[in-house]
Amino acid sequence: MKIDIWSDIACPWCFIGKRRFEKALAAFEHRDDVEIHWHSYQLDPTLPAHYDGTEVDYLVASKGMPRENVEQMISMVGQQAAEEGLHYDFDHLVVANSLPGHHLLHLAARHGVADQVKDALLSAHFEKGQDIGDEQVLTAIGEQHGLPAIDVRAALTDPELTAEIERDFAQARAYGISGVPFFVLDEKYGVSGAQPSDVFSQALEQAWRDAHPLVVAEQVGPVCGPDGC
Repeated sequence: MKIDIWSDIACPWCFIGKRRFEKALAAFEHRDDVEIHWHSYQLDPTLPAHYDGTEVDYLVASKGMPRENVEQMISMVGQQAAEEGLHYDFDHLVVANSLPGHHLLHLAARHGVADQVKDALLSAHFEKGQDIGDEQVLTAIGEQHGLPAIDVRAALTDPELTAEIERDFAQARAYGISGVPFFVLDEKYGVSGAQPSDVFSQALEQAWRDAHPLVVAEQVGPVCGPDGC
């Protein structure tokens, strides 16, 4: 079974959703037959490479929300993250354009380490206060997962990877995706948002059943029914 996941690195619910999905997948009987493909999505492609302000400042300015409401919102998100074993640090979060991180993620996919690099990027952004637009930060993450530094640096301006990312954006538009995380199971079922793990479990079971229907042999042996045996 193939699962395509659209996600942004600068999305707090995407990290939470990843953990909830992973919990469901770990309990799924057919987990070894599941292929996961990460796809790029940007919540704010207009964000400059580096934003001079905090996450609260950015959300107040970009969303037009009162500062008090924003602070309450991120506090609630932080509590939800903590329930999944994540430790968000919004006070030290570096607001940056996520596009360079998506370049790294697509390079990682070519080397079979996209899931690990995705985790590292999300953790760097939300837990460690690192700049996900910084070449040195991205190079270090890549090297930690077996990607040569020279390849990471080249990937950040690679036009082929840019084209891959643009195709992800286009496919998201074709699906009508307007928010992330968004999970597509076997190109048939969509799960929007950081749903509880049991919702992911139900979706996995449903998609598997539909892709692997029960086939009854033509020859039926002796059976018992309502009228006897």
